[in-house]
Amino acid sequence: MLASLKSCAIYGLDSFLVDVEVYISSGLPAFEIVGLPDTAVRESRERVRAAIKNQNFDFPIKRITLNLAPADIKKEGPHFDLPIALGILAATEQVPASALQGYSIVGELSLDGRVRPVNGILPMAIEVKQKGLKGIVVPFENAEEAAVIKGIEVIGVKSLQEAVGFFKGEFKPDDIIPEVMDTVTTEFEGDFSEVKGQEVLKRALEIAAAGHHNLIMVGPPGSGKTMIARRIPTILPSMTFEESLELTKIYSIAGLLSGRSSLIKKRPFRAPHHSITPVGLVGGGRIPKPGEVSLAHHGVLFLDELPEFSKEILELLREPLEEGKITISRMNATVTYPASFMLVGAMNPCPCGYFQDPFHECSCPPHKVHNYLSKISGPLLDRIDMQVGVSPVAFSDLEKANSMDSATIKKRVELARAVQLERYKGLNIFYNSQLTPALINKYCKLGRAEKLLMKEAFQRLKLSARAYNRILKVARTIADLDQSENIKERHLAEALQFRNLDRYFQNIRT
Repeated sequence: MLASLKSCAIYGLDSFLVDVEVYISSGLPAFEIVGLPDTAVRESRERVRAAIKNQNFDFPIKRITLNLAPADIKKEGPHFDLPIALGILAATEQVPASALQGYSIVGELSLDGRVRPVNGILPMAIEVKQKGLKGIVVPFENAEEAAVIKGIEVIGVKSLQEAVGFFKGEFKPDDIIPEVMDTVTTEFEGDFSEVKGQEVLKRALEIAAAGHHNLIMVGPPGSGKTMIARRIPTILPSMTFEESLELTKIYSIAGLLSGRSSLIKKRPFRAPHHSITPVGLVGGGRIPKPGEVSLAHHGVLFLDELPEFSKEILELLREPLEEGKITISRMNATVTYPASFMLVGAMNPCPCGYFQDPFHECSCPPHKVHNYLSKISGPLLDRIDMQVGVSPVAFSDLEKANSMDSATIKKRVELARAVQLERYKGLNIFYNSQLTPALINKYCKLGRAEKLLMKEAFQRLKLSARAYNRILKVARTIADLDQSENIKERHLAEALQFRNLDRYFQNIRT
């Protein structure tokens, strides 16, 4: 007795189909699983045995051989329980084997036969559609997530009994209607209007959001760095369906989708603690999983107290900042996760936080200030487009009326992004921070006065070639916010204003 059906497995950010082949023969009772199963797959034998019996089906007291093909790729996770159980029931003619064809089946079984939710359903549903199958059978809690993919049938089941009933034509699942992106309004807890003073910092964050630029804030404790950073998602452009789909795949694989949510509709804001490990930041592990840089994809990665992070951790950011992705190599797998995020860092100017503060006396000896700032290496600082010095909030600022709200700033940001999308149409570039040196020469041309200003700034600030290019990118964004076709002297001067910490860092280190 032989039965075959389809399931899915995850490899990196994508999925692939797995053939679940069940052969039942005479001989001493045994249950063998082959095809490079991990521990969770091997343990499915006992879950499947108990679930079949507790759902009032017959479990064969024979030799059962189960193969997961292709056999050269390691299979992991408990989501093979349901297809294994249905394969055994099909091989013993308790389920019509022909009815299983055209469907991919995933789901974890509890001992009483209930179907538990699993991770990675969205990329599995995408693979099912791409391979031309009719549909996918998933745990009921995962059905809304899978239903985001149009053109396939999604069957959500709560138990093994319901799965069997569907294939025998005795059970009709409920229709799943996923939320539509444009009918959902995203709400945020904070707003820019709540931030008192700090007009220069607000302007810098508006520019950073418009061009997707990385930014670092340097200022004393209590100046509002963390508060305003947490409000950055409120001024970022709304997510497109494609961005939402890609981000939801990452969170689905990581097991971070909450409840029965179908799509992530808010741009992520990730703020890991400075004690995070390298694996936690960039991903990895024995079986690679996404890290914080990928969970912040299309959103913000906020590193508070930047110098408190180990130098090893900070240097790991250089690849994703440059490439927009992170590649993880292991003995049995090499996977690439997207990591196109907006890096926002906040730091004090010294360990006590009051170096050069006009209102407080710094208690740090020079060598401690030097050691503190030396954790931010030159190459990493070069990759941060904008640097903003943050001053303490004055009492007069606290008495002022609320400033401009997030919705108003967001409209300006979206207008600037629309200009960039139109300009770079067909180039696979979506914002100014992605410009290559060749494209900078084409789209960031300077007039005679602007070239003289850049030459003087380059020499005075002792800029690197990378820093020079990043200033041009920021100036291009400021011009876009101004709806100006050309970069003018005032745009360049404002961009240079957000690069003046280069010399500050150099003076402290020498």
